[in-house]
Amino acid sequence: MVASIKLTFHPRVSSTMTGYASLVSIFKTQQRNFSRLLAAGVLIAALQAPAGAADISLSRGLNMDQWVTWPAEDKWGDESALFPFPEWRKFVSQERLASLRKDGFDFVRMPVDPSPFLSPRSAHFHDRLFDEVFASVQALLAADLKVIVDLHLISRADNAAVGMEGVLSNEDRWTDYIAVVSGMAEKLSALPASSVALELMNEPGTACDAEGASNWQLRQKSLHAAAREAAPALPIVLTGGCAGTVEGLVALDPKAYDDDNVLWTFHNYQPFLLTHQGAQWAGDLIRYVKGLSYPPSGPGKKVLEARLRDIEQRISKEAPVLRRAGMRAWVREQMALIDTPQKLERTVAAPFDMVANWAKQNNVKPGDILLGEFGMIRQEYQGDFIMPPQDRAAYVKDIIGHAEKAGYAWAIWSYGGAFGIVESFDGKDAEPDVMNVVRTLPERFR
Repeated sequence: MVASIKLTFHPRVSSTMTGYASLVSIFKTQQRNFSRLLAAGVLIAALQAPAGAADISLSRGLNMDQWVTWPAEDKWGDESALFPFPEWRKFVSQERLASLRKDGFDFVRMPVDPSPFLSPRSAHFHDRLFDEVFASVQALLAADLKVIVDLHLISRADNAAVGMEGVLSNEDRWTDYIAVVSGMAEKLSALPASSVALELMNEPGTACDAEGASNWQLRQKSLHAAAREAAPALPIVLTGGCAGTVEGLVALDPKAYDDDNVLWTFHNYQPFLLTHQGAQWAGDLIRYVKGLSYPPSGPGKKVLEARLRDIEQRISKEAPVLRRAGMRAWVREQMALIDTPQKLERTVAAPFDMVANWAKQNNVKPGDILLGEFGMIRQEYQGDFIMPPQDRAAYVKDIIGHAEKAGYAWAIWSYGGAFGIVESFDGKDAEPDVMNVVRTLPERFR
């Protein structure tokens, strides 16, 4: 989960393709093996699918949680800290999974932190970790839910080498990550291609410029080639750089991958000023923004102005002195883009318009596009501000409306935690408003 305001905190990645030699080697091996795979019939299912369509068809989804107790790397040699893996399996029953299907979801995007697969602390558990992911997918399939296995790297304070920064900046770690992708693809290849897909990297922390886009295109090609060689029929989810934003997706060239059995994904948390209110981890500004409604103009101009003044006063008292003026100006600038229903609608629609134009230019079918994350914060952990549930429901309904009008699949962030729509914290139920939006959606066929 990320938003554009966070991008300045991602490390800039060199334009030199670290591991390029391994990329070339993988491509050559893939080319040599293609005719043998075809003769063996491994690719028959993929080749029988309609041209340009992924083997998996998705509609309405929910993101599961990743870490809940956030064990540091020094605990990863401890069986009780790592397992069951992913960690949501400690808290979510099979009955609860089955209820998600009844609520209207047909798939789950399942974040899997690849860091334990890269860490020497858990080296003796690596095979078991793959088995645990496989078992988790089987549990979701048993609940009649399709699954995207999302390799969800994060930034790590305890050891950057096995987090996003290390993987993207160190050639050895990048090579190790390619091996994890290959191993995960091979493991998942035993499951039905109509029900399981692999997302190669969540929200890549690459620069949001032309150089960063080119860099990520090469990097993702190496991941794609490794996954495709290990699992010729497995659907693969591809993303843009720039933290998986719409800007990152539209910078991709789909023809560079020459693969019909893929889904194209982007994340959208716009308008960020509203969706991440109070978040302590999303930069050093949004934590001061609290109390805004969705839509912000709903309570009227006087109420909106009073709430903006409260935010400005909070910034003036609590923010770093040299940044206060810039922060106050940014809040006003962002609000000026969404302070009427007409402006808000243009802001909400803009990412979908960008994706539609990109898809048309590149002959990408709407059914192969996934809004992989969206949502609105409920409450920051131990924070004092709780977003009104009716506001969260209104936002989710608007985003779903745009996604379904465009013909895209979507997955809400997330099951529990700060953005939870099923649970909040400590297993407590979240307000039902957002779930009721999903439960009351008209039937959808894809």
